[in-house]
Amino acid sequence: MIALFDSGIGGLTVLKPVLKELPQYDYIYLGDSARSPYGPRSPETIKKFSEEAVEYLFNRGVTLIIFACNTASSVALRHVQQKYLKGDKEQDRKILGVLIPLAEEVTKQTKTNRVGVVGTKATISSQSYNSEIHKITPETKVYSQTCPLLVPIIEESWHTKPEATSILRKYLKPLKSTNIDTLILGCTHYPIMHKDFQKYMGKKTKVFDTGEVVAKSLADYLERHPEIEKKLSKSTPKKRIFLTTDDPAKMKTFAEKHLGQKIKMPEKITL
Repeated sequence: MIALFDSGIGGLTVLKPVLKELPQYDYIYLGDSARSPYGPRSPETIKKFSEEAVEYLFNRGVTLIIFACNTASSVALRHVQQKYLKGDKEQDRKILGVLIPLAEEVTKQTKTNRVGVVGTKATISSQSYNSEIHKITPETKVYSQTCPLLVPIIEESWHTKPEATSILRKYLKPLKSTNIDTLILGCTHYPIMHKDFQKYMGKKTKVFDTGEVVAKSLADYLERHPEIEKKLSKSTPKKRIFLTTDDPAKMKTFAEKHLGQKIKMPEKITL
């Protein structure tokens, strides 16, 4: 089974294209909405929350966990990989993030080597995107901007309100003056406002759809790692399990709207 973990509902923007690209597998989606957002929290707290999610999912029999959360990927991924994938366990299960696929794709797409990244405070402070991009193309200039209010706005479904657009424009104004030609939405919540990002940045800036990039990267990963792929369950009918630490009805409503399909009532859990 494949699990996608996020601080809330943002990871659904990754789940949707993953289900389209790889529909044959069983999936669990875990949104820790009770403790969202992760962005303003300390690295120690983000690591602790990520550990709790990983332990829970492995105990549910998951083989492959995707950190469908840029904050967790930036701050906690390496930590949990080192803690939970030691020795023989590394052969039986994997934990992957969203950061490296995006960094690799943006370096292929930029024509001017001027790249923007928007994300939570924790993601931007970690400098993770800068580091990964510069490993590939050291000459690329990376311009970063925190957007701390967007996650709570999206979690509360306020992102269609005029106030949300006004806040977004204030965040993006400094980036627009840098003449970037590509923009990474460094938070899986942000693609829910993809059209608003693209409209403000204009046609000269490509705004990346995080989920599409991650889905294609995951398909490629499984093709290159048949030893992991063969361990993934493929039930009939296919399993689609949704877990939340907060309000199941709220997740159900949002998930059905975003995924365009009916789902069973999510299970409320405690991490």
